[in-house]
Order: sequence, then structure tokens, then C-alpha cells
Amino acid sequence: MNVRRHHITGLAVAAATACALGSLSACSSDSAAAGGNSEKFDVVASFYPMAFLAERIGGDHVKVTSLTEPGQEPHDLELSTQQRAAIEESDAALFLKGLQPSVDQAVTQAEVRTKIDAATLTKLEDLGTGDGHDHGGEEEHAGEEHAEEDEHALDPHVWLDPVKYAEIARGVGKAFEKADPDHAADYKKNTEALVAKLDGLDTRFRDGLKNTRTKVFFTNHAAFGYLAHRYGLTQEAISGLDPESEPSAARVRELQQEAKADGVTTVFYETLVSDKTAKTLARDAGLKTDVLDPLEGITGKSRGEDYFQVMEANLKALRTALGAK
Repeated sequence: MNVRRHHITGLAVAAATACALGSLSACSSDSAAAGGNSEKFDVVASFYPMAFLAERIGGDHVKVTSLTEPGQEPHDLELSTQQRAAIEESDAALFLKGLQPSVDQAVTQAEVRTKIDAATLTKLEDLGTGDGHDHGGEEEHAGEEHAEEDEHALDPHVWLDPVKYAEIARGVGKAFEKADPDHAADYKKNTEALVAKLDGLDTRFRDGLKNTRTKVFFTNHAAFGYLAHRYGLTQEAISGLDPESEPSAARVRELQQEAKADGVTTVFYETLVSDKTAKTLARDAGLKTDVLDPLEGITGKSRGEDYFQVMEANLKALRTALGAK
């Protein structure tokens, strides 16, 4: 599509120059993405949950380019010149402000006609890293200002709550209808089908987690706050919203004590970041380990090939760990 812009932007020129100086094979995929000229509605998505929505809602009418490669940790994404050019030359940029600062900056600066910020399509909340308990004394937190900010920031992990993800899907669908009116009827139909499937997933989570032996689960980082809140659970995270942050010694001791008090059986880790801390805590506390996938990307290690399959695997893992009856 992308018929609105006939000039070549400075970013596109830079991308072409970079390819000319390098090997053709190394730049072929980036230059194709940066070109952004096709018969389809060109959408650049920031990472997997946004790309999944674009593909499901857009169907055959869209060409979706994800800025985050499979297996890449999205929080730490730094954009290349080619990726910035891809944003500039796209018909729409779909992103979640607050999760990937480099993407936020690039989209803000780009002249792309349609900018869809998923964070404006549902309500983001400050859910903390756990149940609101103090995670240690002042001496433990000296010099840990970043950790405190992380603990009291708006949580961007809204896609792990099927209800909030459905709200975002509706907003994306409306944005596609407005930006590409020739295919509005199909976008509307696809959105309704996706929302119906998310409603069904919500029902399965609600029913599956209604009656459990414990309501507390331990995770590697605080990605599951919305999911926990939706289904009456308590997430206790080893780290904060940043999966690479290190827990304090006081936090580790607190989790060990809480495991005994609340009957926690399992420490969950994830596929895209190190499992070392989670497994160390589990070993020291005599707990099991399992995967609870925050769905920030699909890889060969994922327990499923798309959002719905991995979420079903997450439900199964939670039911086992919480002692569902």
C-alpha cells in the first residue's frame, strides 16, 4: 500500500547506504521491510503481542513487520537504522508505550500516518511487584532507586489479561478500519472473531483457577500482575517489571518464608531470560520449577505456536502449581 509518500526519507537513504556498504544477504530482509511499498496495508509492530493482533485483525490485507525478532528480549530492544526506516515508511505503527523506550522514541519522531499506542486502548495500572509488602529494610534498598521506580511504575504487560487484550484488539480494529477503509468490513469481522476467542480464553481461565489450594504463585519477573488481579491470584515476583533486575537478599528471604506460609510449590521462570535466580530460589526453598511464559516472543522453546496455545499452556501450569481442584 503506502501510496501516500513518494519521496524517500533520510532514514530510508541511510538504510540503503548501509546496505550498499555491506553484504547484500545481510541487508535483504531489512531493506525489504524498510521499503514499505506493497499492495497491502503495511504495519510495523513493536513486538509479538502487537504483531499477533495485527495479523489476526488484518488477515490477508496486511503485511506485518515485527521490530523484535523471535527469541529477543523486547524490553532491551535497540532499533537499527533499517528498523527506523521501516517505521517511517509504514502505513501504521502498532506499539505499547512504556515497554520499549527506543520504539516509543522512534514512533514519536516518525511521520507515519497512523500511530496506534495500545497503552491508550486499555487502562494501565500500578500493580507493584507482588502483594504490596515491604521487601526489606532501608539498608537493603540503599542505592536501589531504580528498583523502587520499577516497583511503582505502570505495568505494561496487559496482553496477559485476555479481557484487557480484547479491549486493545477492539481499538486496533477500529484504527485499521479508519486507516484502510476499503477493507473495513473484513477488519471488523476479524476483530469480532478474535474478541470472541479471547472471551472464551477468559472463561477457561476463570473456571480453571476458581478453586485452588493456594492463590499465590512465584514468578521470575512481575509480568503477570494483570492476570493475577483478573483471576483472584497473588503474584510474587523475584524481580520487578524489568526481567534483568536483581532481587535483594531480603526479598529472597521473604519469598522463602512466604513459600512455607502460603503453600507455594513452584517457582516459575520464562524462556527469554536467565532462569538462574528462579532455580536457585527453588533449590534453596525445596520448591519445583516450571515455565510461565510472558509471551513476549515465540521461539522453539515456547509451549505453543501462537498466543492462544501458549496461554493454554500457562493455564495448565498454573492449575498444577496452585493445586486446582
